[in-house]
Amino acid sequence: MRPSRVRAALPPRPKAAWRQALGGQAFREGHGAEWLAAAFLMLKGYQVLGFRLKTRGVEIDILARQGKTAVVVEVKRRATIEAALNAVDPRQLERLRAAGAALLRQRPSLAGLALRIDTVALAPGRVPRHRRNL
Repeated sequence: MRPSRVRAALPPRPKAAWRQALGGQAFREGHGAEWLAAAFLMLKGYQVLGFRLKTRGVEIDILARQGKTAVVVEVKRRATIEAALNAVDPRQLERLRAAGAALLRQRPSLAGLALRIDTVALAPGRVPRHRRNL
């Protein structure tokens, strides 16, 4: 018997229930954090252009505009504001820059805008903190 037939006979391995529950909870919390961050940015005068945009294998949490600048916003929710602010590493920052530049090239409505990478840090019971120009 060939190995492919043996594999086909085995039923798919179910995901652990706790992993599915955590995944759904993490998705909901992340989505809620992004909406909260978007509302925070709108109160500061930003125009939110999109949520969870995928380009070049990278997900941009929020794309916003402030004047003549397109702003790629990474939203981080952690137990403390400090932990959230430190959660963006240099590799992720480079991926966000590349994805933001690709998005500006893909969308004619964004042509001519400068690009900036920001982060909004969220923690339970704390006012969001916005860090510009990462």
